[in-house]
Amino acid sequence: MSRAFVKEDAQSTEAVIPPPTREHPNYVTPAGMAAWQGRADELAVELAAAASAAESDLARAAEQEALLREFRSLEALIETAIVVPPPSAPTDEVHFGAWVMFSDDENASRRVHIVGADEAEIEHGEVSWISPLGRALLGKRPGDVSLWERPDGNTEIEILAVSYTP
Repeated sequence: MSRAFVKEDAQSTEAVIPPPTREHPNYVTPAGMAAWQGRADELAVELAAAASAAESDLARAAEQEALLREFRSLEALIETAIVVPPPSAPTDEVHFGAWVMFSDDENASRRVHIVGADEAEIEHGEVSWISPLGRALLGKRPGDVSLWERPDGNTEIEILAVSYTP
């Protein structure tokens, strides 16, 4: 580890986690921010409980260190997050936070949610706004056709519906 990221004092040589560097803003949906804050609160409680355990217990010390790393990572995400609320007026245009139904050139339909890069979980239909699919959808409306540039080959997709509620 670089010495630049190590905090040294008489009592600790605990690593200091630098804030994440990003090429893009750390946009997050209100639900994503609430989930991060909820998890940070849970971790704070777990850390307090772990700290009160016997310090000589190596298993608990390792568990506490893992909790602390996760907590600090969440803190860094929360500090840099820019919460993007849904549009204030009804719209059928795809913006950050939209739920989008689309079909591909084989007529297979999918529904995805456009979210921040750190919220994205493709297995749950949550797609980053900076991903190839997110970029293909942003700014489109139902009936629009867009090119989805995929690693395994480009495909045209047609936007079927846009909403801002799950």
